[in-house]
Amino acid sequence: MELYTLLREFADSWMLLFLFTFFVLVVAWVFRPTSKRDYAETSGIPFRYEDAPAGDANEKEA
Repeated sequence: MELYTLLREFADSWMLLFLFTFFVLVVAWVFRPTSKRDYAETSGIPFRYEDAPAGDANEKEA
């Protein structure tokens, strides 16, 4: 059996199963019930300054 044929059979069977399982686990981890609670503060960072922009750290106040 050639090396290419052996690797092709491995990729078509076990590697496909492994990658599909890995994909399902990553999706399940991202959409786990506690992720919304854990990242609620971080997701609101762009909306912290509702009245005015945050400003540039290099700008000098007049």
